[in-house]
Amino acid sequence: MVGELRFLEIHELAAALRAGEVTSVQLTQEYQAAADRLDPELGTYIARFDEAALAAAARADAELAEGRDRGLLHGIPLGVKDIIATEEGPTTAQSLVLDPGWGPGGDAPVVARLREAGAIVLGKTTTMEFAIGAPDRSKPFPVPKNPWDTGHWTGGSSSGTGNGVAAGLFPAGLGSDTGGSIRLPAAYNGVSGHKPTYGLVPKSGVVPLGFTYDHVGPLARSARDCAVLLDVLAGPDPADPTTVDAPAWRRGAGDVAAVDGPGGDGLAVLAGLRVGVARAATVEGGACEAGVAACFDAALGVLAQAGAELVDVAFPLWDELHDACFLGLFAEAFAWHRATLAQRWADYGYDTRMTIALGGLVSAGDYVQAQRVRSRGQVEVRALLEQVDVVLTPTTGTVAPAFGERAMGREQRLRALFSPPFNSLGLPALSVPMGFDGGLPTGLQIAGAAFADDLVLRVGAAYQQLTDWHRRLPELSVAPVS
Repeated sequence: MVGELRFLEIHELAAALRAGEVTSVQLTQEYQAAADRLDPELGTYIARFDEAALAAAARADAELAEGRDRGLLHGIPLGVKDIIATEEGPTTAQSLVLDPGWGPGGDAPVVARLREAGAIVLGKTTTMEFAIGAPDRSKPFPVPKNPWDTGHWTGGSSSGTGNGVAAGLFPAGLGSDTGGSIRLPAAYNGVSGHKPTYGLVPKSGVVPLGFTYDHVGPLARSARDCAVLLDVLAGPDPADPTTVDAPAWRRGAGDVAAVDGPGGDGLAVLAGLRVGVARAATVEGGACEAGVAACFDAALGVLAQAGAELVDVAFPLWDELHDACFLGLFAEAFAWHRATLAQRWADYGYDTRMTIALGGLVSAGDYVQAQRVRSRGQVEVRALLEQVDVVLTPTTGTVAPAFGERAMGREQRLRALFSPPFNSLGLPALSVPMGFDGGLPTGLQIAGAAFADDLVLRVGAAYQQLTDWHRRLPELSVAPVS
């Protein structure tokens, strides 16, 4: 029974815990055993907290036995991206450069909130160095691989969280997203990942990349599970002045019934839903492969058949918002790394240092202009979202590339990412699986108005009621132990 539970969603695991079908200790041990077998191949973890996790699981079991129920996450094991501080050990950001004493003294607020909800932290998951760059085999860190085909990348930068969920090493975990770093590994690994509205979830205790572009959010098996985590993560924190007390997100929104809609009818949200299809900016923009476009069209057909009204829309300032994301985050990353980049150039991975150094070429005028584009984009996209309820695109125009693949130039590869405009805008955006191209997963991106995270997640959950892409498992994860 335990082995079967490893691939279930959080609400299903929660029901099994309360029905006595499994204990948190047994579940934690099962995930740890899966990591023993698969992690050497997948590169999911940079650090594991096995003893601490088992102790926390035992406490969770004791509390449940005593009748103290903290909610759906009580006793559920999770992974945490290694740019987010945890009390068990140092945060490395997968770099030789970061001071081991960075973020001492305990958990980032997002981790503290998960623990308060009863969640179990299994360990720190791999990332790209400082959440930017590309895998670098010359450095002494694991190289995360895609469980659907280990010759392919997981996507960055929440790499280990993405492939860990896909391979059944934990049911959900934390990532961060500056230009797509939650949604890209979600799409590449065939899982769900949500970038919340900027300001909804605190970033304190998280190594920064782009101060005004960074978001922290969940990756999980389903949109419903992302909502469960977001319900715990959301809310202002005094250590992060960018956070807000958003009345549009109410505690309890992660409850299964709330995500499903009134009466538990999750499909009701699709009846008459006005869906803006940003086809010209993405599918027809020259950076989307035919197989991904076919999956996107099929996903749109599913939603239309369920009652959604599809409207092709011209997304305002798409290219400009895309460029504003990279110009701005490069400049902000350079500002944070400037001194150590000069002092410890060789300690950075090649791709990381060359990418961050680009920020030194962004002039003050360029940076200010990028912020003007963002402000104007927020006005124009707000007007668009008064005409439609959500906007849909593929998450990315390609499937996960093979390691070493250079079929496209840098500019074309960046154009194939359809996530950055929503970082420039700070709007909520969710990626859910929408099919396969050549045996590798593709992702559907659902975006909405500021603080309409509940609607975005409900649409994603409804789509997943009508499809089973999110329940497909890579053969590697279910292969018998040799």
